[in-house]
Amino acid sequence: MQVVIIGSGVAGVTFAEKYRALDADAEITLVTRENDGYYSRPLLSRGFSKDTIEETIVLKPFSALRENRIEVISGADITAIHRVPRRVDVGGACQEKSLKYDKLIIAQGSSAFVPPPLRPYRELFFCLNSLTDLKTLRKFRYGIVSQNRRPDWAIIGGGLIGCEVASDLAVSGDSVTLYHATSRLMERQLVEEDSLSLLENLNHAGVDVLLNQSVHSLADENDKVCVLTEAAAEFDAVIVACGFKPRTGLAEQAGLAVGRGIKVDDCLRTEDEHIYALGDVAELPNGRLYAYIMPIRHQANWLAAHLAGQERGSWTPPVFTTKAKVHGFEAAHPYHL
Repeated sequence: MQVVIIGSGVAGVTFAEKYRALDADAEITLVTRENDGYYSRPLLSRGFSKDTIEETIVLKPFSALRENRIEVISGADITAIHRVPRRVDVGGACQEKSLKYDKLIIAQGSSAFVPPPLRPYRELFFCLNSLTDLKTLRKFRYGIVSQNRRPDWAIIGGGLIGCEVASDLAVSGDSVTLYHATSRLMERQLVEEDSLSLLENLNHAGVDVLLNQSVHSLADENDKVCVLTEAAAEFDAVIVACGFKPRTGLAEQAGLAVGRGIKVDDCLRTEDEHIYALGDVAELPNGRLYAYIMPIRHQANWLAAHLAGQERGSWTPPVFTTKAKVHGFEAAHPYHL
């Protein structure tokens, strides 16, 4: 069987390795825009306090997958899915080619969500959604630190990622102002008591947290970026951390049903019996997206066993918990997931 996987995050790589273990004869090809190997996306927000990032964030080089007879086409994108005949077009990596598939696994993950008011100012801010983004941010930061001063950052978004990044930059010695649109931090995940504890933690680390702030625009001001709310403030750089949006464009172009994510049934199958979706791009029949490592890994292992004929029935999400990677913070109550 010819299996093509789109994406080299935890969903795609876990599926590829599990399926190879269950089917020694399958032709498995993984296509990814990444070049640095299989890395831990959740650890990106801890990437400023580390001296080196490759050793701590990259979990496995692509060469290790190839040694396991998983073909990896890196630095490339799938540009189109042709459901009849079953093939995908691959662009990039200095090549243009098509791949046939018997089963296609879409595990593209998510892109950074940018609120509509900020989209016209895309050249004025950073996002942190990939190892490439982290490298760009670290290079920018080094340029300022090498001038014997500390960067002054604005972070827009007081959810999980925004708080983690604010914490790591503050621990690294930088000046950080965190803008959040609502009255408490991580209001979707934390009870009010823990939101207050998180606020105290960040304040103690030196983060200036501004709540109930609606950032309506940005401006370029003499090598500074001006954040405009009811007032204005200048910073060396701005990071927008307002959540993630599943990458559904490729599936939609192929005529697959999408909502918040790519719509799948309880077996993670799209409306096309030959195409499946995995991870935070997959929208289950209950409307839920599972964007955390444990359920994503569980999905990938289950689907590999299902396609190998070893799992019947439907996928059931495991019981799982998560926590914010904020230095020195532990929530007293379970997270809302």
